[in-house]
Amino acid sequence: QVQLVESGGGLVQAGGSLRLSCAASGRTFSRYTKGWFRQRPGKEREFVAVISWSGGSTIYANAVKGRFTISRDNSGNTVYLQMNSLTPEDTGVYYCAADPTDSVNLFGRPAYWGQGTQVTVSS
Repeated sequence: QVQLVESGGGLVQAGGSLRLSCAASGRTFSRYTKGWFRQRPGKEREFVAVISWSGGSTIYANAVKGRFTISRDNSGNTVYLQMNSLTPEDTGVYYCAADPTDSVNLFGRPAYWGQGTQVTVSS
């Protein structure tokens, strides 16, 4: 029903920037809450950022607050994660996710996931 495809991952030096994109398909995807998770080496998957379907509300993990920005396009079919001031600790697989529930506060277990894109930050 809903398919998510991430892109934009790659290798970047510490202090650099990278923008991830998530293209989605689905009849009602524009009204879904959308966000990003990541899994760093040796760690469990963790929440990164979430945005309401309208784009009016966002929440960030403390580890990325002030450095990462989540956004969406006007159609609501693409979500982005702008990552600035990257450090080696940001290295990991980043996953796009979405959930039909209209709540940025209840995004712990999204219904739909992308396959992930690798982000590697070198020193």
